[in-house]
Order: sequence, then C-alpha cells, then structure tokens
Amino acid sequence: MTTLLLFDVDGTLILTGGAGIRAFQRTFRELFSIEALTDGIRFHGRTDPDIIEDLFTAGFGRLPTPAEIQAICSRYLPYLQEEVRHSPGYRIMPGLPDLLEMLAGRPEFRLGLATGNLETAARIKLSRADLNRYFSFGGFGSDAQNRTALIQKAIERGRSIMGESKKDMRVVVIGDTDLDITCGREAGATTVAVATGGDSWETLLQASPDHLLKDLSRPEELLAILSKPPEPSPSA
Repeated sequence: MTTLLLFDVDGTLILTGGAGIRAFQRTFRELFSIEALTDGIRFHGRTDPDIIEDLFTAGFGRLPTPAEIQAICSRYLPYLQEEVRHSPGYRIMPGLPDLLEMLAGRPEFRLGLATGNLETAARIKLSRADLNRYFSFGGFGSDAQNRTALIQKAIERGRSIMGESKKDMRVVVIGDTDLDITCGREAGATTVAVATGGDSWETLLQASPDHLLKDLSRPEELLAILSKPPEPSPSA
C-alpha cells in the first residue's frame, strides 16, 4: 500500500519569521493607504483567502470584491518573496531536510503539500530552504478557501499521479495546528500533529490527533507510526 504524506508548510516544515504578516502589511499600505489590522487575527492554520477576508473586513467593514482580492494577491506575492528572502527569523524545522530525503527515497511513500498558502506563496516560502524539490503536488489556499477541501484536492492529485484507487492508498496529514488535525480528519486522513508551530502541545492534544509528536527530529517515531495499519475511518 502506498502512503500519501501531506505536509503543512508554516510551522511544520519551516518558519518565515513573520514574513507573511509583513508582506500583507506592505500590501495594504500600498494599495489602500491603511495599516493592515493584523493584531487579533489568527494566521496559523488558516487559508490565505480567509486571512485576506479578515484583514479587509477589519479595515473596511465589508468583504473584498473579487477584483480587490486579485489586486491584494498580485501585490502580496512579490512582497512575500522579498520578505522571505531577507527574514532574519526564517528557519527550517528540526529534522529537516533529512527526514524528507529519507521518505522521498522510499517507494512506499509519496510526498505532497496540504497548506492554506496560495500555491505561489507556499513555493516562495519553501524555496529559501530548497524544499520544493520534495513536493511535486499538493492542495493549496488557491484551490479552496476551506481547508478540508484543499486537503481533498491534494488527495485527488496524489491519486491521479499514482493511478491508485481510494482503497489502495493511505493518506496521512502532518501539521502543527488544530485546524490541520480537524480538517485532515474530515478529509478521511490519519493525522499527525507536531508541536513546532502555531499551537501548543495542550491545544493539539485537545484536537485529538491520531498521533502527536514533539517535532520531526526523530524519523524513527514517524516511521513507527507509518508502519502501523491504518485505522478504519467512517469518512474515508
């Protein structure tokens, strides 16, 4: 059986040191001559379309139009590239890229992304650490505003690439927030939480992941999880 491993980006694979928030602030300052009201808005675990709606609503008291969303994205992505490139707080998470190299070299695993970032934003964030080479496909915030739906899109793409039926493939979602766990479960996946990013160990525990790890620095822990037979899932 092939196992499809879907990784979140921010807080799971890398941290950008606030590059995304700074890029949104620059975007709103240039486009609308206002300071983006980022305080009190949750960024971790959410999709870029959700974040854009919240930032716009906080500034203008209404949802953005499709044209306004397009304008924001067009400005945000170049700013994000600059911010990621120069961010002093950028770092790769413990155990990487060695873990990815090991998994990519084993034929029973296929690696993909499941992230709320727009696809271009995800690629920008991963490029500084040269991690894009491990992920040829995924589900992104540019595919769906709803995180469960984008995970389902990643699964669909993985199946298409591998030519496997639903019953022949196991899906594992690996992420650092309660939303990764909740939405991964809704998509019928086994869930692995890592306490390296947006949510604390206690918060992740309350989300009831199938497995909870401190980080990904010990590959034997993840391999032990992956060696276990998958539990039947009513939504799978």
